[in-house]
Amino acid sequence: MEGGAISITPQEALNKYFALPSYKKEQLILIQEILSGKDVLGVLPTGYGKSLCYQIPALLFKRPTVVISPLISLMKDQVDALEDRGIAATYINSSLSLEESNERKRNIRKGKYKLIYVSPESLKLKRFTDLLRDIQPAQVAVDEAHCISVWGHDFRPEYRRIRPIIDTISRAPIIALTATATPKVQHDIL
Repeated sequence: MEGGAISITPQEALNKYFALPSYKKEQLILIQEILSGKDVLGVLPTGYGKSLCYQIPALLFKRPTVVISPLISLMKDQVDALEDRGIAATYINSSLSLEESNERKRNIRKGKYKLIYVSPESLKLKRFTDLLRDIQPAQVAVDEAHCISVWGHDFRPEYRRIRPIIDTISRAPIIALTATATPKVQHDIL
């Protein structure tokens, strides 16, 4: 298993942190692929539990997971929900004061978080990518991955720069997740 695994199984993590009895078939397939070190694309319906597909591996890895997310409110909601479950998570975005941002970055460097949510735009900042390079994330999750595609209505050019930047940071597996993806959008994501 990549990312310096700890000794808890995916099923134990699901039961302990999420109080769920079992995975959906597609979730388990994506989780197993990430745990074996492969890049994966998950196109699953809204409300299907896409976030579990990177959150569970994050709990199994010693090194943190970086989650690239397009919306500040989505980052905050995810981090709040994880913290409510006893999972150390944070976000870095423009809603933070400079002091809050710097404190969180110091804690990232100290290894205090399992999941770190960032915007794609933050990957343009050399000091931040240097930090990510130093911590060597175990996996990178790209949430709302349809934003990568020029064929989608939510296209954000910063999403197109993710892979080249991540390749300079870590050889971590990448999981891209979305609920909406035509064949053209899937091709762009891949």
